[in-house]
Amino acid sequence: MRETVIILVSALVLSLIVKTFLVQAFFIPSASMHDTLIENDRILVSKLSPGPFDLHRGDIVVFKDPGGWLPAPVETERGPIGTAVRDTLTYVGLYPDDAGEHLVKRLIGLPGDHVTCAGAGKKLTVNGAPLDEPYLAPGAQPCETAFDTVVPPESMWVMGDNRQHSADSRFHQGEPGGGSVPLKNVVGKAFVIVWPADHWQLLRNPGATFADVPDPS
Repeated sequence: MRETVIILVSALVLSLIVKTFLVQAFFIPSASMHDTLIENDRILVSKLSPGPFDLHRGDIVVFKDPGGWLPAPVETERGPIGTAVRDTLTYVGLYPDDAGEHLVKRLIGLPGDHVTCAGAGKKLTVNGAPLDEPYLAPGAQPCETAFDTVVPPESMWVMGDNRQHSADSRFHQGEPGGGSVPLKNVVGKAFVIVWPADHWQLLRNPGATFADVPDPS
């Protein structure tokens, strides 16, 4: 019995350390990242970015709601025991966090980047370089309405792959930060889909898309 308790406690402590410093699980609740991520996909997020490994344009990032991006969560009644079990498993990283406080988008612009789109049918540009975006959902346009923004210091500009179904940076330009998200809100970078099994895949950065983007002037 003592050995079993030691093993269980050790596993929980290790899981908590991994969740806190290395990797955390999340699930996808909406269609905003189709077809890269679809509803109920489970993803693992590296918490080493930003940090030892910097973020790059094209990364899929999970970040905490900077305020007003998400509707108030609807609480599901699970009973005291069910709630306690789920909260404990979530805390130690054995159950994926929900989207009650977090969003998943693609990082398009880094601090100082000039991100523009001339409107429907036009390509997105970053620092004057037009982007070919192979990750967009079938039939999705790079943008529906024109915008022109410069990403503030210590911030990022994010957009969903399913552009016409993603309430991303474009829709928050009238708020503090002009639609950009503070880098301090970033939880980490998604690197793999782990569930369901038939959708398992590594989430690679589309480096070629941003290869010709110059540094901000």
